[in-house]
Amino acid sequence: MTVDINYVQNLTKDGQVYNDLDPKVVAARNHALKTVRVYNNKVYHQNDYDYQLLRPLFKQLGSAPYIEPNFYCEFGFNLSIGDNFFANHDVVLMDCAPITIGNDVNIAPKVGIYTVNHVEDPVARAHHQIYARPVVIEDGVWIGAGVNIVGGVTIGQNAIIGAGSVVTQDIPANVIAAGNPAKVIRPLKNH
Repeated sequence: MTVDINYVQNLTKDGQVYNDLDPKVVAARNHALKTVRVYNNKVYHQNDYDYQLLRPLFKQLGSAPYIEPNFYCEFGFNLSIGDNFFANHDVVLMDCAPITIGNDVNIAPKVGIYTVNHVEDPVARAHHQIYARPVVIEDGVWIGAGVNIVGGVTIGQNAIIGAGSVVTQDIPANVIAAGNPAKVIRPLKNH
């Protein structure tokens, strides 16, 4: 089945509920999975960070990216990534809604950004009904190891998110935040 990006983007936009097993959604997800599998294998077996494989998959991938394997994204076409992006091992970007990442962002190992969520109704949930909300990560953010970020969140410029945190609400610029749920610990020094 051909990937119908417009169909999937319209289906997943604005937090509307949709069926995660819709054949066109599955085809788009499988296309991304195949692409990132080839990318990850080239890095592992040939030490070849071939970003030309990822560029057509993403909405935007800025200059000088550095993305370690095992990288995973749900679709890719909802990813807008700025310049000097660094993603360490095992980063998961579930881009069922747009994920916008600014310039000079560093993401540590085992970070997950999850725009998608299941509906609360158990009957609808059993029928694979989900919805998604966007995530924005502004310029200069550092996200520590093992952080999980859920949909509908913005992390402000230069913020640092402590390792193991769960970000469920907006984090302002120029602060250190940590915990479950993540809360502001203090402002950054020199800001």
